[in-house]
Amino acid sequence: MIRKELVSRSIDYIMHHIDEEISIEDVAEYCHFSKYYYSRVFKAETGESIYSFIKRLKMEQSAINLKLEKEKTITDIGAYYGYSSSNYSSAFKKHHNVSPAVFRKATDTTCVPNPFNKDRHVSFQSFEEYDQHMIIQELDDFLVIYERYIGNYIELGKNWSEFMEKHKDLIKEDTLLIERFYDDPVITSVGHCLYDICLTVDKNCTLDNITTIKGGKYAVYRFEGAVEDIFTTLQGIFNVWLAGSSYEMDERYGLDIYRMIEWENMRVIMDLCIPVK
Repeated sequence: MIRKELVSRSIDYIMHHIDEEISIEDVAEYCHFSKYYYSRVFKAETGESIYSFIKRLKMEQSAINLKLEKEKTITDIGAYYGYSSSNYSSAFKKHHNVSPAVFRKATDTTCVPNPFNKDRHVSFQSFEEYDQHMIIQELDDFLVIYERYIGNYIELGKNWSEFMEKHKDLIKEDTLLIERFYDDPVITSVGHCLYDICLTVDKNCTLDNITTIKGGKYAVYRFEGAVEDIFTTLQGIFNVWLAGSSYEMDERYGLDIYRMIEWENMRVIMDLCIPVK
C-alpha cells in the first residue's frame, strides 16, 4: 500500500469513528502497521500529527453541528464527540477563539466573510429563492476512482486538470466528474480543507484508488454560473434553506456533480447535493 493510500484509508476510518475515543493505536491497527511507522507516514503526508488531526476534526465537525443542528444543545453536541460540557467549551474556545455559545449565535446571519477573499462578505438570498431551485432526489451509488486532497479549494482547477490528464483513457461520454467535500471553509482553515475529486468508472476498472460513494436521499440544487460563486450558493443553502426546511443533514457528505464546464470562462452547470433525512 503506497503512503497516500494508507493516509486516505486511515482518514476514512477516523471519519467513520469520529464520535468515539480514537487512539493512534486504533488507526494504526486498522491499517495493519505499527503506530510508529503509521505516525511518521501520516505526518509526512498531511503535515499534521495524527493526534492533532483527530482533535481538529472533532472541533471542526462539531462546529458544523452547532451551525446546522440548532435544535440540539451544546452539551449534547459536545457529548457526541466525547467531551464533557466544561471540557468541550474549553477545547472549542482554544481551537476557534470563541465559545460554542457565541459561535452558534454568530451563525444566525444573512451574510458571512469570504475565506478566499478577506475583504469581501457574501450575502444570501431568501429561503424561497433557494427553495425554487431545490429538488429532493434519490441518487444511486457511484463507483469512482478518486484522489484525496487536504488544502485550499482554490487549487481545485489545477488538481482537476492533473487528475483528468492522468485518467483521460477512462473518460467517456457518460463519465461524471464529482467532488466530495467534508468541511465548511468558513470554519476550517482554507489550507486544511479535506476533499475528494472523482471520476465515475465501470465495475471492470482495475485501479487501486476505487471507492463507492453511497447514494440515497439528497437535496439537489442546480447551480449555473461562475465557479467563484459556488461558495456563496453553498453557504446560502446551508444557512438559509436547510435551516428553514423540514430536512436535516445526515452523516453522509456533500457532493458536487458537474454537468457542464466552460474552462475558458470558468463557468459551470453543476448539481450541489446535500444528503438529507
